[in-house]
Amino acid sequence: MKAGAPGVFRQAPGFPAFLTDQQEKGSTPMPIVFHPQSRTFHLHNASISYIFKVLPSGHLGQLYCGKALRDRPDFDRLFETAPRSMSVCYFDGDDAYSLEHIKQEYPTCGAGDMHLPALDAQMPDGSRLLDLRYQKHTVTPGKPPIEGLPATYAEQDSEATTLTVTLADPLAGVTVKLFYTLFEQLPALARHAEIACTGQGPVQLDRAMSLCLDLPDSGYEMVELTGAWARERHVTTRPLAEGVQAVYSLRGHSSHHFNPFLALKRPDCGEMAGEVYGFSLVYSGNFLAQADVDPYHVTRVTMGIHPQNFRWTLRPGETFSTPEAVMVYSDRGLNGMSQTYHQLYRTRLARGVWRDKVRPVLVNNWEATYFAFNEEKLLTLAAQAKALGIELFVLDDGWFTHRSNDHGGLGDWEVDTAKLPGGLKGFAEKLNAMGLQFGLWIEPEMVNAGTRMWDEHPDWVLHQPGRRPQPSRHQYVLDYSNPDVVDFLYRRLEALLDGVPVSYIKWDMNRSISDAFSCAAGPAGQGEVLHRYILGLYRLYDRLTSRFPQILFESCASGGARFDPGMLYYAPQCWTSDDTDAVERLKIQYGTSFVYPVSSMGAHVAAVPNHQLDRVTSLTTRANVAFFGAFGYELDLTQLSPRGQELVARQVEFFKQHRRLLQFGAFWRLQSPFAHNEAAWMTVSPDRETALVGDYLILQQVNAGYRRIRLAGLDPSRLYRVTPLGSGAAPCGQPYTAGGDELMQAGLVTTGGSQAQHEGDFVS
Repeated sequence: MKAGAPGVFRQAPGFPAFLTDQQEKGSTPMPIVFHPQSRTFHLHNASISYIFKVLPSGHLGQLYCGKALRDRPDFDRLFETAPRSMSVCYFDGDDAYSLEHIKQEYPTCGAGDMHLPALDAQMPDGSRLLDLRYQKHTVTPGKPPIEGLPATYAEQDSEATTLTVTLADPLAGVTVKLFYTLFEQLPALARHAEIACTGQGPVQLDRAMSLCLDLPDSGYEMVELTGAWARERHVTTRPLAEGVQAVYSLRGHSSHHFNPFLALKRPDCGEMAGEVYGFSLVYSGNFLAQADVDPYHVTRVTMGIHPQNFRWTLRPGETFSTPEAVMVYSDRGLNGMSQTYHQLYRTRLARGVWRDKVRPVLVNNWEATYFAFNEEKLLTLAAQAKALGIELFVLDDGWFTHRSNDHGGLGDWEVDTAKLPGGLKGFAEKLNAMGLQFGLWIEPEMVNAGTRMWDEHPDWVLHQPGRRPQPSRHQYVLDYSNPDVVDFLYRRLEALLDGVPVSYIKWDMNRSISDAFSCAAGPAGQGEVLHRYILGLYRLYDRLTSRFPQILFESCASGGARFDPGMLYYAPQCWTSDDTDAVERLKIQYGTSFVYPVSSMGAHVAAVPNHQLDRVTSLTTRANVAFFGAFGYELDLTQLSPRGQELVARQVEFFKQHRRLLQFGAFWRLQSPFAHNEAAWMTVSPDRETALVGDYLILQQVNAGYRRIRLAGLDPSRLYRVTPLGSGAAPCGQPYTAGGDELMQAGLVTTGGSQAQHEGDFVS
């Protein structure tokens, strides 16, 4: 083992989907209980309780959210009120009953709550006053879908139970249904709202959050995933303070800058122990996730579509559904939160035949050739890939006409027969004859100036007539809020793919949205454009994945600019970042794992010097990082030395042998690259018979101290055979046995016998 290269503990021949500790031990039936006398709802399973009630005023009051409690006929003692000066009181003479100070489920404007609300709307008479009160509720087995939107699901009714609470304001002509789905075996609660216009005139929605939770104190630290292009999803932690702290996107997509996620953890919460609440939005567009702390230290968490540039008209009889927000509670630290998201999103958000299948080892030609290729060059690269054991060849940008650079060609999607004389079909068949699958890059949301689409359909481009639209990467955004555009692109892509043996699609989006004006929406519809764009995107994805269910779709947005739960519903993996440097990927993949499963992270071995940073890392280190993801290569394999070819062949063989464990095992973060010169993580099989550890020393240190890592997730009663691995994932050093308790408590020693001190920086 070289300074802690991946180490394998007994390989299991196969195993089922990952189970939580609660599932292994068994758990009590999961009820959603309504106590009519106290008018209290208790949503609980073996891990979590969520309690709220119908208040005397008819509003919904939040009582408790956290570790599972035994059910009781009432929890009224948890309802807190106190007289506050300058407060608006709901009942005359009751100075303590003010909606400003009562913790609520779905607060609105106008009834005395002076905080930022969950719902803000304008009625036909110009009023913004809303007073939503309880009408009825239903409890149903299973989980209903959300029309037109991605969402988690239950394959069997026994997996989840859904509570629907109906609130109404008859004077305003507004009815709201709040949906709560509690999963049987997970500390996860999925929420969304459905808002209906039940009056005589239209209602304008200006703010419609998916989730609101009032917590009784502010003793938390807020964890965010922040960054920019090529350094996405870095972990940032800050203590809560009075006022609003938020993450958001106004870029038309979820963005490189902030992920649609936040967590509130207690200050003593770490990776392995402590209390944390996670909040994740199943949406790919503009979002807002915020914690608003009032002067009395109550923390209001809201999450949903960003209200900026959003205005939705509800006409009589129409409804609007918010995206789904998923709240996870963990008293087992940040790893406990993450493993819940991993299991839920991998098995009950991702769909299709590729949800549970191991992913093929691929080579992508982008960093090997960029635009400068022809069929002969590609087939030479493909032949080398096949010889090394690679299974899938992905043809990236540059395969269509007028595409020798990124200035032209987007929008017409006509194969460049000068590069591919037999077209896509002919090229794919040649790959198949070699024994390789064929994958293809597309960017169907964009258009270049000067293309036929640009000239024939200028109204299909997002822009305000009379105003020059602003380019980015020499391209412009198509108006997916216009159904005609989506229908045209479906027909064009269907014709392009039909009859071609395509196994994989990389769907890219290489710019943010500006000039968000739709020529088809009319003056009153411009506030709906950005949300309708995302609905159009989802509709096109849904149609294509239904038409071509055998294709593995990977979403991409200039790397990780749209790595969000909404995309996982259609594409079970995402290109994690355009930054392929192994050292930077430690941070990117570490942060991404806070919410997203390893199987969703596209991770490739790239050339050195790295094309983003010019950093040189060993082929072994690059692979040892990329193993923990949807594994592949993005370099010119024909330029490898004989030694390099030997290493790649061994890496591919090793990954194939262990990919079910790597992609679908329980992932544990052990040491943070944001806090240490060493990063470490591991994955464990559900039966806890097998584990693989990745340990990465970033910079060498002179005369350094001892190094060991405490492992996690093992069976403390078992003996494990520990096999250190070196170059090409080949065994190195002497295998030995150690108890699971020893490895988790005393740790895995990564110093004695290691030769890492002689190998320079960036060792794994």
